[in-house]
Amino acid sequence: MSGLLALLDDVAAIAKVAAASVDDIAAAAAKAGAKAAGVVIDDAAVTPKYVTGFSADRELPMIWRIALGSVRNKIVILLPGLLLLQAFLPQAITPLLMLGGAYLCFEGAEKVFHALFPHADAEVEADFATGTPAQLEEANVAGAIKTDFILSAEIMTIALAAIPDSTIWLEAITLAVVGIVITIAVYGAVALIVKMDDVGLHMATTGRSGTLRSIGRGLVRLMPNLLSVLSLVGTLAMLWVGGSIVIHGMEELGFGWLGHHIHDLAAIAGAMLPQAGAAVTWIAKAVMDGIFGLALGLVLIPVVTRVIAPLWAALTGKPAH
Repeated sequence: MSGLLALLDDVAAIAKVAAASVDDIAAAAAKAGAKAAGVVIDDAAVTPKYVTGFSADRELPMIWRIALGSVRNKIVILLPGLLLLQAFLPQAITPLLMLGGAYLCFEGAEKVFHALFPHADAEVEADFATGTPAQLEEANVAGAIKTDFILSAEIMTIALAAIPDSTIWLEAITLAVVGIVITIAVYGAVALIVKMDDVGLHMATTGRSGTLRSIGRGLVRLMPNLLSVLSLVGTLAMLWVGGSIVIHGMEELGFGWLGHHIHDLAAIAGAMLPQAGAAVTWIAKAVMDGIFGLALGLVLIPVVTRVIAPLWAALTGKPAH
């Protein structure tokens, strides 16, 4: 009997420790997720453009495939990779993030270049060749997962930095929770956005009142314009996030003059309108980060299309997309 009571005491103690660990994980995940909220918003803005223009029956399957790729990026690749880098080579994290930011700048600038000069560069034009609908879908899903990898790396790195010093297991579980919750939130929102026109059509045709039918017709008319705006916002977000990642990385590496100038100019802009100083400062910084991202991306276009892509093709035997 005494042995049984001792066992029950041990079980109770383990349960208390487990409950405390769950509380620690929940608190750390909430803090880490809040720190990464800005990049999460960008991720949600970027993704819809990859499914815009496809038939309605392909939208959700594409989002599902991108979401699965996002989970794989975060849990299978980034989570163990970041923990290993933090343990053995922490100085490599910033340069790797800067490479990812440069890729976002390149991709965003490529889209801007194509929109302004659709036939000015054969390499850029070839990169936008669509092929069959199935090939276009594969290319868009692959492109979305690549872009998600960069944004996910930033999210997971911010989350890792926000976790208080603890055991590697607590950090790993917290990162996993943050990654899964953020993925569900982002791609749930994306699915809701891209299917809103179908919801509107259903309301317009089956609504029991004139008000519901009117709202449905309004949604149907609104959604194509909204998706176009989100596509534009997604491109701008690439440039903004990519530029800010590179600038922040330069500061981390000791080259902070550009970041300091941007910070000072943004503060001056905020001081000019004190009633909304914080918002103006944030917008001004985002605009300047985006301009830097666009400039860097435009410089990278010939480097990538005429040097890196041919070299990749020669080494691997297949073209770089």
